[in-house]
Amino acid sequence: MGLYSGFALLSHLVRTVVLVAVAAIAVVLLIDWLARTRRLNPFHPLARGVRRTVDPLLLPIERRIVRAGGLPSSAPIWALVGAVILGIILVTGIDWLLGSIIAASIAVASGPMGLFVLLVRVTFGVLQLALLIVVIVSWLPISPYSPWVRWAFALTEPILRPLRQMLPTFGALDLSPLVAYFLLSLLESAFLRL
Repeated sequence: MGLYSGFALLSHLVRTVVLVAVAAIAVVLLIDWLARTRRLNPFHPLARGVRRTVDPLLLPIERRIVRAGGLPSSAPIWALVGAVILGIILVTGIDWLLGSIIAASIAVASGPMGLFVLLVRVTFGVLQLALLIVVIVSWLPISPYSPWVRWAFALTEPILRPLRQMLPTFGALDLSPLVAYFLLSLLESAFLRL
């Protein structure tokens, strides 16, 4: 029980740090946005200090927004969205890692059958995570050949390609990841019943 309570404390600490960091980033980006949109005097010392430190960091985001036809003043909003998503990914990743360590320690203590169950769950968990990443990447202007997401496409394309050929098309809506996720869940439960 000591291992579990230590991991729970670490998870709570990570959540608190991420929440405080995102809140601080939100305040700074709000001041930057207020100065950019002239709701706050851009020559106010607070606005000048924030813009002097934040604007160089927002420049790559601002360039992408302008290239996409957006307004440069929305860069702080998109940066905040990115910070929130990054925080969610960090907290979820830490929780998954801690849960995996606990599951692995229980599986090792359970013997060969526990290791089999762990192997099946990890395998299907990675495949389902890859499906989720493929879906999220399809909504964003990220290349499937990017080194960050290429692994997810490499794992899921052998599953999705036959499903796309069998399923009817609904315009731009691709139901194959949803069907694949459902089939993977059924297959995982079938393996675990063995």
